[in-house]
Amino acid sequence: MSIQQNAPLHVRLSEEFMRRITDGTWPPGSQLPSEAALCKEFGTSRGPIRQALAFLRAEGAVTGGRGRPPMVRSTVPSQSFSTFNSFTEWAIGIGKTPGQRTLEVAHREASAEAADALGLEPGEKVVELLRVRYMDGVPAMIERTSFILEVGRLLFDFDTDSGSIFAFLKAQGVDLYSARHTIDAVAAGEEDAELLEQAEGIPLLRERRVTSSADGKAIEYSEDRYLPALTNFTIDNTAERRAALVRIHAE
Repeated sequence: MSIQQNAPLHVRLSEEFMRRITDGTWPPGSQLPSEAALCKEFGTSRGPIRQALAFLRAEGAVTGGRGRPPMVRSTVPSQSFSTFNSFTEWAIGIGKTPGQRTLEVAHREASAEAADALGLEPGEKVVELLRVRYMDGVPAMIERTSFILEVGRLLFDFDTDSGSIFAFLKAQGVDLYSARHTIDAVAAGEEDAELLEQAEGIPLLRERRVTSSADGKAIEYSEDRYLPALTNFTIDNTAERRAALVRIHAE
């Protein structure tokens, strides 16, 4: 498995299972292997297997439960909410090895932009995260994220270099229900250029995201900056459904 080995086992399993669904190893409409078979394959007990399957059900990739065998949905969305928001799951889905280097996890006063996005009063505290994300060992994106305290405090018990924060928070029961994305272009400043190992002033794709719970409470504000040579975005829509925003790999 091309998954960060320091992540909790159920997180690694959920990422591996999602990869198998995405790449067609477990095709739409197929029945997943039994819990016993998965326990034998991964050398673990039923607990982590069940946690990983519960995550897939929550993402809408798998049906079943309560005595019914888990099945891959007959029509699997081309990009789930989780996969779009999770750099780790997306990279695995396109056959790349994801990686990350955490530069900071800190408890501090929210910036003006983060406070506005999260609906906080001036001076309220958040947990801020700064990471560089990699694909196949190459810097691809800078992640600057602010979490409300009740969510962000969970990160102090998580190795943020081990894998997907999104998957970890979902596994902890955090209600990451919807997200609003704003995408534009910015020039790389001195810090961006140094972290991405590029020349200062090069254009970067900037994605600003506000993630909310089902009741509309803002949980996370993130500003991610991508190298456009590695990543771009496309939007697919039809008359029957809302536009689906999809991150794709730029060759």
